Amino acid sequence: MFGIDITLIAFILLAGCSAGAVAYAFMFNSIAEERKAGRRLESVKKAQTDRMALKASRDRVAEVAKRRKSIQDSLKELDERQKSRDSKIRKPPLKMQLRQAGLGIPVERFHIASVLSGVFLTLLVFLLGAPLIVLPGALIVGILGLPRWFVAVKRQRRVKAFLNEFPNALDVIVRAVKSGLPINDGIRLIASEAQEPVKTEFRRIVESQQMGMSTPEACLRMGETMPCPEANFFGIVIQIQSQAGGNLSEALANLSRVLRNRKKMKAKVQALSMEAKASAVIIGALPFIVAFLVYLTSPTYIMPLFTTSLGHLILGVSGIWMLIGILVMRKMINFEV
Repeated sequence: MFGIDITLIAFILLAGCSAGAVAYAFMFNSIAEERKAGRRLESVKKAQTDRMALKASRDRVAEVAKRRKSIQDSLKELDERQKSRDSKIRKPPLKMQLRQAGLGIPVERFHIASVLSGVFLTLLVFLLGAPLIVLPGALIVGILGLPRWFVAVKRQRRVKAFLNEFPNALDVIVRAVKSGLPINDGIRLIASEAQEPVKTEFRRIVESQQMGMSTPEACLRMGETMPCPEANFFGIVIQIQSQAGGNLSEALANLSRVLRNRKKMKAKVQALSMEAKASAVIIGALPFIVAFLVYLTSPTYIMPLFTTSLGHLILGVSGIWMLIGILVMRKMINFEV
């Protein structure tokens, strides 16, 4: 019976294998088709993934190219505007010069003050006993020279005060933007809390915004009333950020760092050029010192320069040559950073 059981078991196993073989023979085609379908599905998914990755890559490249083109167009437009404004900044009209100097007076009053200055200087020179031929020159200097020189000095001092405070104002705006406030709130904060003349310049931006002007355009106009490259840098950064996007706080922080580095570079150049400036002062003062010492030792030797026509001519020519030398030295020791 044990042998029968083994034979039966072997027969059952053989029958099962035969049935499995027959079933596999009938199902082979369907299994192969399923495998082919799975491979095709996998290839389709892979191709779709590749197409999506390629499309995403193309979109990124197109976005970068679009942004680059937008920045280039913005820079080109800003360059054209800057060229049109540079002519006004290099030779601004008198009204703009008065605004840049922080003098809130009309042009008519400035002309009246210039005439009064010319008359006063002419009377002063006449009372000091100068020859009559000198009086027209004193009148011209008093009308056209001294008032405009005063305005130029006021402009330089105002620009210097602006550059000392401007990086601090940019840092305040950067902190305001990083804390979640819009840039307009930062500008209003500077317009109410900063020191002069930064306070006045940002108040003009706020007033321009209240009149309907956009923030980038209002910031670009700062260069008209503050004749320095730093004010133009600020307007250009705001304009580019508004058109091309980007991290405004990072851009303003970089601008603040650049302005501080420019200030350090100017101070370094000024320190290195102090020796040349001292030499220029000594050379410029040397003729006057020598003339004074000669007058103390032998007055009769030098007095013909002041009492004769030939002496006046020599003094005039010498003064012109000396002025040319001083201007050349000034050009050599002044550096633009």
